[in-house]
Parts: sequence; C-alpha cells; structure tokens
Amino acid sequence: MRKSLDLFAQKEEVIIVKLADAQLHYFPNALSQHQADAFLSVCLNEFVWRQDTIRIAGKNLAIPRLQNWYGDEGLDYSYSGIQLTPLPWPDALLAIKKQVEEVCRHRFNSVLANYYRDGNDSVDWHSDDEPELGAEPVIASLSLGATRIFTLKHRFNKHLAAQKIPLQHGSLLVMSGTTQSHWSHRVAKDRQVECPRVNLTFRQIRVGD
Repeated sequence: MRKSLDLFAQKEEVIIVKLADAQLHYFPNALSQHQADAFLSVCLNEFVWRQDTIRIAGKNLAIPRLQNWYGDEGLDYSYSGIQLTPLPWPDALLAIKKQVEEVCRHRFNSVLANYYRDGNDSVDWHSDDEPELGAEPVIASLSLGATRIFTLKHRFNKHLAAQKIPLQHGSLLVMSGTTQSHWSHRVAKDRQVECPRVNLTFRQIRVGD
C-alpha cells in the first residue's frame, strides 16, 4: 500500500480512496487472518466452479478464470452474453455475507464468485453497470488469497491517471455512488503471482423494476 498512500485518507480501519466521480472505501482487514484463511479453503474446496466462454470475433473463448453465481432464488444475472442462474447460498457464504453487510451497512442478495487460479487468470476492463444493478449500485468486493492489483480508469476524462489498489487477503473494497457509471476496472495478468485468489463481489439485484 505504501506506493499509493497519496490516494488515501486514513480513518480508523477504513481507507477512503480519493477519486473524482467515485465513492470507494477500502477495509484492509475486513476479515481476520484466521477467518480469511479458513474461508479461502472453503471457497477452493467446497464451492462449485464453472468455466464460461465468451464469443469474440466469431470465436468462443474461455474466460481466463473460473466463476459462479450464488444468490436468492430467481435472481438470474447476465453479462457479456453469459447467463448465470444462482446457486443456493452455502452456509459459510451466508455467514460471510452477513459480516460484509455489517461492515458496509448495506444488504446484498447475490454474489459473483471469481477464482483466479494464478497470475495467468485475469478480468479485462469493465464496469458493473448492468441494468438489474440499478443506477448507482453498491458493489462489495471481498478478496481472499494472493494480492492482486485492482486498476481503475475514468471512462470519459482521459486526463485522469489510472489508479492502482493492491487488494490483499481478507480485504473488502466497497464501490458505490457513481463509481460504475464513471470508472472501469480490471485485474490484469501478473505472471509473478503463483498462488490462487478468490474474489467475491456482493451485489443487490433489483427485482420488479
């Protein structure tokens, strides 16, 4: 975190990330070391993981990570042509969801789980701005395992430099307000990383809009 200290205003256990047109709060120790270690083991050994594909230039290509969608019944989700039907909540995931909700004071009804097997896995530039998430969604991103660099760039103001946040084991990044409508983010490949990372992005799917 030392390389990026100029971006942050420290207040107790939350770091307020200073970005124009965004609201980001980073909780470096949302889970204790013991909790994070134990829950990472549950994710790797008990979660159901699937390999999805996207169609690019007429070819079906495997996305460079494994994933799945957990949530309340009936909360289907889609992005980039991938259709996801929620799996029922495992008990361990429900317990973590409750703790995440207490930390960021927001309720969630679903979570996109991503498994980065090593530094060869990644996610390209995107915003979590699907209509079912609403105009100013709250996205709570819990990281477990290897530290990976989370990069943000403004979607319209090219004069703003891209910003990088190392997301460490047991940390929680909460994105809200106009973050998704003004910023894109990614986790780039990093071939120096040999260990797995699991990322859980908790969301509130709007029903009946």
